[in-house]
Amino acid sequence: MIHNMAQAPTAINYFSRERMLEITWAPGETQRLPTRTVRANCACASCVDERTGQRTLDVDSIPDDIDILALRPVGNYAVHIQWSDGHDTGIYTWEHLRQLH
Repeated sequence: MIHNMAQAPTAINYFSRERMLEITWAPGETQRLPTRTVRANCACASCVDERTGQRTLDVDSIPDDIDILALRPVGNYAVHIQWSDGHDTGIYTWEHLRQLH
């Protein structure tokens, strides 16, 4: 499997009080994403049909107070996120995270 070699962030911080994931890509280039947005855009096989690409996750089922319990790097191309709703199969590539707003 070939992974996109998007440049890895220099820092990833989670602010639980704000429920905000902050990603620093380069000096002066910071992205702030609400945790609910990140969870809603999980691209794992549990959230997106592998054959059709159709989202199977009911976004309305994601609690407003969703929290990140753990962040773990996956090689040099992604981060694994463990969520407070029990979901823990999502791997977010750097390229995927950069595209979120």
